[in-house]
Amino acid sequence: MCGLVWGWCIGLGYIVVASGVRLLVSLGALWVGVPGKGGWVMGETVLLTGGFGFIGSHVREGLGGGGVGVRVLARRFVEGCDVVLGDLADVGSLRGVCEGVGVLVHAASVVSGDQVRCRVVNELGTAALMAEARRAGVGRIVYVGTAAVYGDGVHRSLVEDGVVPVPVSPASRSRLAAEGAVRAVGGTVLRPMFVYGAGDRWFVPMLSWMARRFGALPEGGRARLSVISVHALARAVCALATGPAEGLAGAVLHAAHPEPVAVAELVAVLAEHALAPALVGDVGYAQARAAWDVGSSRLSLISFDHFYDSSRLWSAVGPLHGEGFREAFPRYAQWYRDSCRERPDQ
Repeated sequence: MCGLVWGWCIGLGYIVVASGVRLLVSLGALWVGVPGKGGWVMGETVLLTGGFGFIGSHVREGLGGGGVGVRVLARRFVEGCDVVLGDLADVGSLRGVCEGVGVLVHAASVVSGDQVRCRVVNELGTAALMAEARRAGVGRIVYVGTAAVYGDGVHRSLVEDGVVPVPVSPASRSRLAAEGAVRAVGGTVLRPMFVYGAGDRWFVPMLSWMARRFGALPEGGRARLSVISVHALARAVCALATGPAEGLAGAVLHAAHPEPVAVAELVAVLAEHALAPALVGDVGYAQARAAWDVGSSRLSLISFDHFYDSSRLWSAVGPLHGEGFREAFPRYAQWYRDSCRERPDQ
């Protein structure tokens, strides 16, 4: 079967060749075994944190759809799911959660501005979880981080750690600390920037709200951003968790579609789906900062270029990034129309 030792896939789509390795890719997930490449072993369980959150829920569906046994770390039992009880905010509750686990996917983070909670969950909770993973002999770890750890500034085609990260928010600072704990035990870190799709409560809602409220885009919407659909990101996480991982121990990988998208183009697509006004004006960053009730760091993110070189990730897992924003967004448009709030989560 294309040189595979074993493999199966729900809704098989096509076969790709990445770095000389043949992979089977489904429409919603990826799975396979590859001879001599240290792939996931049949029967191993994947422990997933954040399995009911924005990104983690899609990772859970992708892994499960590929026939992988998934156990979710959660604070309560959920019907129909294999759950192990534990709370990143209570390090004592994590004792033993990695027993019998071959792979750990850590997709849980606090993203609020609460400095204490961010440190307790993101930093201390992750450190305790990594200690458990090491004690239990977990063979592979994947952490879903964020490119926001780089902090303010203009970022164009930035390679991994092309600049020293200088995070500006409690969430980003604690998530950078979490990265350190993950990398110290040989885990792989993914850094997406802007993720869109079902479950997004910030990125697209922010653009939509801003265009409607102010009727203008900072710097004319010329800033180019790294974006990725939640399904594409989940496919990448599944591939790293269960596919070849040669040379990725302790690595940081940017996760974005290869083509950055201008803010004006993003809003134009939203307008086509009745999520933003068809025409918006132009306002300078300084003027917007003085007049708009938007945090300066968030305003800066969509006023200036923030796009990152993700070629290392796609070279490792194959072209799982899928279509660009304009082509991929329609599958999510109705969800946003049903779910967008008057103002996005802060």
